[in-house]
Amino acid sequence: MRVYADNAATTYMSDVAKEKFIECLDKYNGNPNSLHSDGQRTQEVLDEARETVAKCINAAKANEIYFTSGGSEADNQALISAARGLKNKGKKHLITSNIEHHAILHTMAKLEKEGFEVTYLKPQKNGIVDVKDVEDAIREDTALVSIMFANNEMGAIQPIPEIGALCKSKGVLFHTDAVQAAAHLPIDVQAMNIDMLSMSGHKFHGPKGIGVLYARNGIRLINIIEGGAQERGKRAGTINVPAIASMAVALKDGCDHMEENMAKVSKLRDRLIEGLKDIPYSQLNGDPVKRLPGNVNFSFEGVEGESLLLHLDMYGIECSSGSACTSESLDPSHVLTGMGVPVEAAHGSLRFSFDVENTEEEVDYIIEKVHSVVQRYRDLSPYWEDLVNGKREHCIPE
Repeated sequence: MRVYADNAATTYMSDVAKEKFIECLDKYNGNPNSLHSDGQRTQEVLDEARETVAKCINAAKANEIYFTSGGSEADNQALISAARGLKNKGKKHLITSNIEHHAILHTMAKLEKEGFEVTYLKPQKNGIVDVKDVEDAIREDTALVSIMFANNEMGAIQPIPEIGALCKSKGVLFHTDAVQAAAHLPIDVQAMNIDMLSMSGHKFHGPKGIGVLYARNGIRLINIIEGGAQERGKRAGTINVPAIASMAVALKDGCDHMEENMAKVSKLRDRLIEGLKDIPYSQLNGDPVKRLPGNVNFSFEGVEGESLLLHLDMYGIECSSGSACTSESLDPSHVLTGMGVPVEAAHGSLRFSFDVENTEEEVDYIIEKVHSVVQRYRDLSPYWEDLVNGKREHCIPE
């Protein structure tokens, strides 16, 4: 049996997305910046896609949607625009959490080298940032708060509406990396007081290499790519209309079926959690309730996540030991250690991420194989033998 349980890393393109992509390749090949008929027909497709994306997140106007190469570029442009744009007003302080995607953390580190001060908030043990901590961190010179909508590794959903309301009351810009949340959780940028938001098409069955930056009208974006007047002069580069149109229909399809998809995937998630939690000295990472519908992140003491991952792959089970962006690193997950998970437990973590295409039979197969593989590696582990013999202390309760 082959089980794909790594949808948080990337999803397969949906049929509606592939159909739209091929349609654009066949019928809309013109450059939308061209004045001839072929270009203008393509421009209409681009305008329709922008309207579709705007409606899916309840943006006030379609011109608040900017197309990028993905979530990382959108994150970079949002942070750099807020920081450098407000620097002359004396706003040189930024706030984020220590469990953000590296697109946020590395950009923050870059801005620190430019003289900005960054406060990194540590979440609670369940992986959720305390709104009071955000409030306490805001200062007179704070330019931006950037807190992700839902964590990519352990799935905790952050209190976005509350943080948005707080930032609005304090006159501070609020950005959220919604790469994992788009099309999987309800998003309303107006009701949630979100000023900027990032998305990536391949996380909700669109193509890779295309994303979105939502920026509320009135926010001055700073270019990070120069060379042309595309995207109203804020993002140079020939516009990838097939990818944009394909992403838009994938997003709409996900939003149109969100309620039923969430119900099915949440059921699979909970079935897996129930099946794994009876493994001794294991723990679920992230809040058990306020988490992404398809995300299950477990730590198993006494084994290495990479070893489990490779052995499960031999059984046809495809999952991950953390973010796909850092999966080649042997360091423990910065997300898990950042929320207080011991290093030894973080090393033994696996992430399973489901989609509507997964089945209960696949979940039961995962449960069976994880039980046997964990036991196999513990039987071979001198470290585990020391734990059993009391020479070491367990870091995960039984």
